[in-house]
Amino acid sequence: MPDIDVVDSTWICARPAVVAAMVADPVNWRRWWPELDLLPDEWRGDRGMRWTVRADSSGNSGSMEVWLEPALDGVVLHYFLRLDAAGGRPMTRRRRVRLSDVHRRRAKRSFWALADQLDPGRWTRVGAPRG
Repeated sequence: MPDIDVVDSTWICARPAVVAAMVADPVNWRRWWPELDLLPDEWRGDRGMRWTVRADSSGNSGSMEVWLEPALDGVVLHYFLRLDAAGGRPMTRRRRVRLSDVHRRRAKRSFWALADQLDPGRWTRVGAPRG
């Protein structure tokens, strides 16, 4: 079992091809996940993308995936991030919880921002922080 295992889903009111194009753009990767060194592993067109996460400054490495599932008049963006600590040494529970929370919050903010960008007419999201 990975030290960090983040799973999230966000519904976006946009065509799968449009969301896939945004996911495929390396400029977006660097904005959404600035702390991760991503190497594209598998491009699946309108169905998403998979990456290898190379060891970062803290030594964490693993895999990441965005799977796009057509739903209603949009797409459900499923996000998976799995990271292991360097050298086979397990992370402390405190570090696992903190890093999981950081990655989970960053992903949710990024995907809500993407949804707002692609469908600016929707003024709220369930669970979105008011600001």
